[in-house]
Amino acid sequence: MNSSLFPSLLEARLRAAFDRSSVASDLPEDFSTPVMPAADTRFGDYQSNAAMVLAKRLKRNPRELATEIVGLIDLEGLAKPAEVAGPGFINFWISEKSLATTVETLLGDDARLGVPPADEPHTIVIDFSAPNVAKPMHVGHIRSTIIGDSLARIARFLGHSVITDNHIGDWGTQFGMVLYGWKNFLDEAALEADPVKELLRLYRHVNGLAKADEALLDACKQELVKLQGGDAENLSIWTRCVEVSKQGLQRIYDLLDVKFDHWLGESFYNDKLAPLVDGLIASGIAEESDGAICIFFREDGRLADKPALIRKSDGGFLYATTDLATIEYRVNELKADEVWYVVGAPQQLHFDQIFAAAQKQGVTATLAFIPFGSILGKDKKMLRTRSGDTVQLADVLDEAIERAGKVIEEKNAERDTAFSAEETAEIARIIGIGSVKYAELSQHRMTDYIFDWDTMLALKGNTAPYLINAYVRTRSIFRKRGEGFGGAERILVEAPQERSLALKLAQFAEIVPQVLSDFRPNLLANYLYELANTFHAFYENCPVLKSEGDVQASRLALCEATSRVLRKGLELLGIQVAEQM
Repeated sequence: MNSSLFPSLLEARLRAAFDRSSVASDLPEDFSTPVMPAADTRFGDYQSNAAMVLAKRLKRNPRELATEIVGLIDLEGLAKPAEVAGPGFINFWISEKSLATTVETLLGDDARLGVPPADEPHTIVIDFSAPNVAKPMHVGHIRSTIIGDSLARIARFLGHSVITDNHIGDWGTQFGMVLYGWKNFLDEAALEADPVKELLRLYRHVNGLAKADEALLDACKQELVKLQGGDAENLSIWTRCVEVSKQGLQRIYDLLDVKFDHWLGESFYNDKLAPLVDGLIASGIAEESDGAICIFFREDGRLADKPALIRKSDGGFLYATTDLATIEYRVNELKADEVWYVVGAPQQLHFDQIFAAAQKQGVTATLAFIPFGSILGKDKKMLRTRSGDTVQLADVLDEAIERAGKVIEEKNAERDTAFSAEETAEIARIIGIGSVKYAELSQHRMTDYIFDWDTMLALKGNTAPYLINAYVRTRSIFRKRGEGFGGAERILVEAPQERSLALKLAQFAEIVPQVLSDFRPNLLANYLYELANTFHAFYENCPVLKSEGDVQASRLALCEATSRVLRKGLELLGIQVAEQM
């Protein structure tokens, strides 16, 4: 029995009961029988309010209708007899036999762990991270990078064809200042040691000078004009800027274990912008307004007074122009059925405009804006350094690893056999990076959350160290036993903690597909936290190695299944596991 089918199987049995009931002839066309995990597991594994909803529409007594339906439901081979609760909820308990069969099936499906592939696989382009060239990634890039990567992992796991694109900002006004600084103030040794840091220094230095020197500002603008005009020297410098910036960025992506299929930055679309605007004018989608070219949305109440500017009166193009060219490329060349943009919430209006413009062009692919909130310091303000600068992402990741290393060294003193320096460094990397990722992914993406080292590195609570430690505990059982999992003839679901763990394992296949319904990796993160809690209760109350025979084999199987689900679930979040802590 596939664990992912518990809600749908119950829904089908429930609908069949309604079809046989006294209200069968009165069922509305849109009538459904949703079954959800029970809010309070003391009263059931799953529950439905279908009888209450229908009774209200038909002006019937909801509890009487629910009682009639419960008497008609055939739950043979799936669940125990259903019960009516409160004003008309119908509560279900999955049978122990069904739970045992589900865990057995999960253990026999190591690749998918019971998670069904998507019914209709799509080609999905996911646009995330997208830092600017010649500037370091800052802490704000955590959200786009980590959310985007986890969504890509989950979509691929569900069978979609995923194309990840790092749409870097490699063609903008900042390059005028970088070019001027490169020619006049470059420190080659500093560039070699830390290219992104040196490029940022050049930009800041020239920007500071230009504020007091209009002639220098004009000189920067001329450097940009020369670049856009194809000047060989400036193109050569620009190319090197992009290359060294990518090298600096790649170090961070390697540390985060984030990979991209493409790095198609703004410059890639440069020669596509003029033809795009000309085509929009010719088709009547765009029109001239005070010398500029705009797309108006007069028929859209939300955007009626918010046209998209796609060419300035001086002939310059804008982000909207590039983004429309990007959609065109992704749909026509990459054959995307869906394009997802993981970008901060303040960009909502921008994406509303370009999506509306794309629809005017006839784009039928699904375009999804996946916004997120902000990361705050303990003062509940935007996270910044003491000097007021934006916190750099590389510094955050290095500090995470350093802090995790100190925690591990403290624990080392309590171990009979201490970890080697190499083992400590590897575990510190896993715990440190995992803690930063999980602190992000355990939140709803629209939540503004507080960045707190003590909380995210804690071994207790809803944290990566707690979940990784739960995985380590499952593996320690087999190390103590002296051999790996050898299989079990059958799963026994007898103790309450065995039942709770089997049910929680079954729900993995229900949760994973739900993540993409509203792009919520926190659903998976919170499920894994609940699984870890449920496993710890099982571990404390159901002796494994001290048990014998079929009971021991069954409990070992539950440990193995928990181990596999924790490892796979964390992998889908982009978090690695350690075998020891």
